[in-house]
Amino acid sequence: EITAELPGIDEKNVEIKLANRTLTIKGEKTEEKEEKDKDYYLSERRYGSFQRSFQLPEGVDADKIDASFAKGVLTVKLPKTAEAQKAEKKITVKAA
Repeated sequence: EITAELPGIDEKNVEIKLANRTLTIKGEKTEEKEEKDKDYYLSERRYGSFQRSFQLPEGVDADKIDASFAKGVLTVKLPKTAEAQKAEKKITVKAA
């Protein structure tokens, strides 16, 4: 699972792509502020973008990758394939 805090970014401005076992998350933040008064006029614009790429390990089921966005937090779930889950082995620790 990958989580990313993206405050102030709308989910429609977040893009997730998968190519050659590389997951790329891109986003852009735009904020505009405007104040008018009889004595002054204030206009501010702020823009920012980011991109982050992750190399996925073997055993991730690319067809079942799922992403959700809630309260400024992006969560990308990367489930293991059935073969990768079966390959997992628990090793018991013995007292010497």
